[in-house]
Amino acid sequence: MHTSSVDSPPRPEHRTAARLTGVLAVCSVLLLTFVAARWSPLIGLDGDISGTTHRWAVDEPVLTQTCRILTDWVWDPWTMRLLCAAVVVWLVARRAARWTALWLALAVALGTVLQQGIKAAVDRPRPVWPDPVDSAHYSAFPSGHAMTATVVCGLLLWLLHRHGVGRAVWRTAVAVAVVSVVGVGLTRIWLGVHWPSDVVGGWLLGTTVVALAVWVHGRRHPRLGSDHRSPSEAGTPS
Repeated sequence: MHTSSVDSPPRPEHRTAARLTGVLAVCSVLLLTFVAARWSPLIGLDGDISGTTHRWAVDEPVLTQTCRILTDWVWDPWTMRLLCAAVVVWLVARRAARWTALWLALAVALGTVLQQGIKAAVDRPRPVWPDPVDSAHYSAFPSGHAMTATVVCGLLLWLLHRHGVGRAVWRTAVAVAVVSVVGVGLTRIWLGVHWPSDVVGGWLLGTTVVALAVWVHGRRHPRLGSDHRSPSEAGTPS
């Protein structure tokens, strides 16, 4: 298989990833600016949506409990990170793709560091309700659940695409990823622990990290032998 070196001209997909990274970064910074500045139209919209969904959550205890199970166990950030760790181990043990395994681990770590840094810098209060149905700690923006799910699902989908999986597997993976990313964001709003813009911010920032990681992988993918890959990896995209 042909692999491009650091000095190779960027292929079209690399240029696309670079442009997408720029667009997503601009959108993320714009939303971050609105949130940090407490822009009134955004604050008002957040309040209206959150107030409505909270009333629904109080009136629908069974659905609310289901959302708590999904957000605390199935789509929890640590569940996502453990899934990523399992893929990292598989890449090293079964495909000898050490560079790609390191790339995946560092990309997820970057997402976590970026998320925590922005939370500390913005320090946005979470919604407060007289009759809360759930609780959460630390600052609100961006949603860590939404951002982590976006980063992990996005990177794993890209790896599946690179490995050329079958159509049925690909469609199933896309469906699971979309349901997970959208679902975890909606559960955070439903449970009243995040404003809607926190979730949108998590989605935007997470997608930005994925696009940046894809661009880096395309530009920095080593030549045969530079990361001591096995012959099987040399013929298989990673």
